[in-house]
Parts: sequence; structure tokens; C-alpha cells
Amino acid sequence: MTDSSPVSTPPSRVCATWPAEWPAEVRKIADATNDALAAVAARDPIAFDDAVELLGRSDSAQAGRVHAEMVRTLLEEIYSDGLTGENVQEVLGRTVRGADWLPNLDIAGFVEVLTGALGVSDVDEQSRTRPRPAHALLVVADLLAVRKSHAETYLRRALAEVRRAETIEMP
Repeated sequence: MTDSSPVSTPPSRVCATWPAEWPAEVRKIADATNDALAAVAARDPIAFDDAVELLGRSDSAQAGRVHAEMVRTLLEEIYSDGLTGENVQEVLGRTVRGADWLPNLDIAGFVEVLTGALGVSDVDEQSRTRPRPAHALLVVADLLAVRKSHAETYLRRALAEVRRAETIEMP
């Protein structure tokens, strides 16, 4: 008896094609983000750690802006009637429970991601100076699951918004 099931690429190795005009650093962030989100969907801790490590070797501030934009956009779409404290608590609880397959993640990291994406965190009071990509990616993955959407759509949108924001001249 032969197995007739189709052979597919494991979710943590799905490749997206990014625009050639994107700088190499942006494509690196996009690839690592895409791989990490696929690893979350597959609950593959090794692939997730590899993708987060790659993000750590990239421009972490830029990656943080991209992830924050993804979180912000998804929250705005999911809670289009307005985001309440209960909604944020719901996202936090769902994300923490959903990350049970990854050890060593603290709740404070998820709180930082959510408050940072919403622009309500006080930079002076933050205990960390660099973004928490693992936490951000898990929040994004949770919101994508709720929205029933593809990571690539929101990743492209976030990268476009970050680029737009970086090109606006401040008065």
C-alpha cells in the first residue's frame, strides 16, 4: 500500500517571495518573521528558536517596529469597535496559554509587547532596551489565528507602513 498524501514543505520552512527592491536587511527580517510564525503554527520550538535567533542578528529596532505594527494593525481590525482593557487581557491570556510549548517566556514580555504596540509604555520605566521578538511573534501568531489571516499579508503591510513612516519628514 502506498501513501498517496501530498508531500508538502513543513510549515516552519515555507518560503515567501519578497520584492527584489527590498533591502537585504528587510528581506532578512521578513524571512525570519515568516519562519517564526510558521514555527508557532507548527509548535516547532527548534525552528522558532532559529528564527528568533536570526532576528536577533538583524536590526532589532527595525524588526521591533515591524512586529509592533503587525500587532497594532491586527488589534485594530479584530477590535474595530474599540479596544478595551478586557480585550487586552483576553489577548494576553490567550497568548500565554498558547505559548505553553515554549519554556522560559515571562508574562512581562507579552505585556511589554502589547503596551508598546499600543504606544502606552513608558520607555524610561522599561527594564529592557531591546524588543522581545519571541514575545512579539507569539502575540502576532495569536492575533493571526483569531483573524484567520496569513502572516505574509500583515508582514507586507507592516513593512510598507514602517518604510512610509521612515520617509516622512518631520516638521
